[in-house]
Amino acid sequence: MVLSRKQGALKQYDVFNGDADGICALHQLRLADPAPEAELITGVKRDINLLSRIEEVKNSSIAVFDVSMHTNMNSLERLLSGGNEIIYIDHHFPGDIPQSAGLRHHVNPDPDVCSALIVDALLDGKFRLWSLCGAFGDNLDKIANAIGAGMGLSSIDLDRLQETGELINYNSYGAQVKDLFFPPEDLYRAIREYRSPFDFFERSKTLKTLKVGFESDMSLALSQPEYKKYGRNRVFRFPGSPWARRVSGVFANLKARENPGGAHALITENRDETLRISVRAPLSDKQGADVLCRSFPSGGGRASAAGINALPPALLDDFLTKFDQTYS
Repeated sequence: MVLSRKQGALKQYDVFNGDADGICALHQLRLADPAPEAELITGVKRDINLLSRIEEVKNSSIAVFDVSMHTNMNSLERLLSGGNEIIYIDHHFPGDIPQSAGLRHHVNPDPDVCSALIVDALLDGKFRLWSLCGAFGDNLDKIANAIGAGMGLSSIDLDRLQETGELINYNSYGAQVKDLFFPPEDLYRAIREYRSPFDFFERSKTLKTLKVGFESDMSLALSQPEYKKYGRNRVFRFPGSPWARRVSGVFANLKARENPGGAHALITENRDETLRISVRAPLSDKQGADVLCRSFPSGGGRASAAGINALPPALLDDFLTKFDQTYS
């Protein structure tokens, strides 16, 4: 089996982004190839330097989902040199992929692909409903709806998958885990009890908690005025409150869907007075967000959706100028 673990491995590590895409990618694989004793390594959405947490590990199996290879390159090469076997599934810019017999990589940075859809292809669609949750959570609504319609799913079914994916994704945004309703590893543990996302939607108290929190946070977000406007492109600014950090990603995705021809940026104040930036390229032309954000310290992401973790306030005007130039 293409996803089977290393024979005789000392231990299994599952490393995943704490958002819907990372969780749904991992969940599909573990439904197909269970590893109940795996050590889970994850964090808030922007805590992506996750391989650095695996230290002094040799001859083990490591599965990585929805985490930038480029950001984790030094740790990846260190782990490969220790005789570990690594399967890497991701859709971010990878940089120069190492040539190693211990690395199996499935990396596709196409803006219409997410990690959950990559796993879906590897498993021949065996748990496709979960891949649609991941795609909806990653704001790939058009693609998820098209796949679901091809499966014969009703509009009600698709709405439930979309809500599930968005609520899982909502739980990933925060400066630290205590901003979230659930640590991502606990949310994954709740999800892995369900083979069907429809059962999870109907029965999970965890999901109901997220729904209540989401509705409260979104009502506050929708009351915030536009901060700047450049033609079709819009910028919003949120205060440094937990609700603002929690809802930032889902709010940015919502605004992108409302105005598919425009780009969007969301500025959220950090505790140390730096600024957290989320950028969404126009859904009609999913390009440029990664290049824009990587031009600033602590920036990264994908062509369609990227961010800057800690922008110095003195660089805000520079960012806004480059945002306008990128999408004018």
